[in-house]
Amino acid sequence: MDLEVDIAHRLGHFELGPAFSAPSGVTVLFGRSGSGKTSVVNAVAGLLRPDTGRITVGDRVLFDSARGIDVPVHRRRVGYVFQEGRLFPHLTVAGNLAYARRGASAAARGRVAEMLGIAHLMDRRPRGLSGGEAQRVAIGRALLSEPDILLMDEPLAALDAARRAEILPYLERLRAETGVPILYVTHALAEVARLASHLVVMEAGQVVRAGPPEDLMADPGLVHLMGLREAGAVLPARVAAHAEDGVTELAISGGRLYLPRIDAAEGTPLRVRILAQDVMIATERPARISALNVLPVTVAALRYGGGPGVTAQLRAGDDMLLARVTRRSAEALKLAEGMPCYAVLKSVAVAPADIGAR
Repeated sequence: MDLEVDIAHRLGHFELGPAFSAPSGVTVLFGRSGSGKTSVVNAVAGLLRPDTGRITVGDRVLFDSARGIDVPVHRRRVGYVFQEGRLFPHLTVAGNLAYARRGASAAARGRVAEMLGIAHLMDRRPRGLSGGEAQRVAIGRALLSEPDILLMDEPLAALDAARRAEILPYLERLRAETGVPILYVTHALAEVARLASHLVVMEAGQVVRAGPPEDLMADPGLVHLMGLREAGAVLPARVAAHAEDGVTELAISGGRLYLPRIDAAEGTPLRVRILAQDVMIATERPARISALNVLPVTVAALRYGGGPGVTAQLRAGDDMLLARVTRRSAEALKLAEGMPCYAVLKSVAVAPADIGAR
């Protein structure tokens, strides 16, 4: 069930004008604070009425200014998860889940509770929950309303790193098991890398680019929006083997990646985010170095910024990597498009939070 958004709205001096299609899966709206992401989600939910445009979910028209259609919020069949859980404090977890839809069976509530890992929390009240637990309950409540689409507005923004790491696997499971399309707002690239099936990049109220996250995150032309320190590529991978010394071997299209042990069975498909700042470039295969990962690559593109840095897009098999080097290094290595070279990556440079289910 696809979401189609093509709207225009003026908020003071801010011009909101996104146009994009969101296929099934998790569509992530990404951009800096103030780029208009939440306004888009509110328009889909019916909390903001655009000046002009059209919004559809599947074959249902939610808004069409030309035809005078503006479906009320309570009839839009959307589930909305905010930054904070917004649970009813006087109800238990079971009561909050039951409130979502009075007709939902106990079996349905049980399935949702099991999927989100909250079955053991049913008798607790919100004040007795951690931030991550409360958000999982809020997601469960939204799912039990049987929405056509689930809207999630920075649901992890209020959580610390430990709670974010706790909840991300449940969101991956949600993506894999429910079939409910999700429109997900974030400005955190780690969440994009883990969750996005489709990526929509926004700036100043407009859609800059939209497409597969593997393509957009490896585009050197978007690094200024991603942030120099956070920019990095996402590679599809598969667990090939676990060695006795604690290293896991991953198969990627360009060869093999060796990372600290990953708790996943052989054959498991994964996605791995590799930060551009962690990738070194060598013109000859290095020998006698501690880094386990040396991948043959070809320079696909070079982007020179206004400062001393250069972003290199490197083709590794069918995938793309990014590397951030200084202009001095790029000139010393005589980097040029089409040049064969090697990408070097320390195994410990990839954080566990940057490895997720595919």
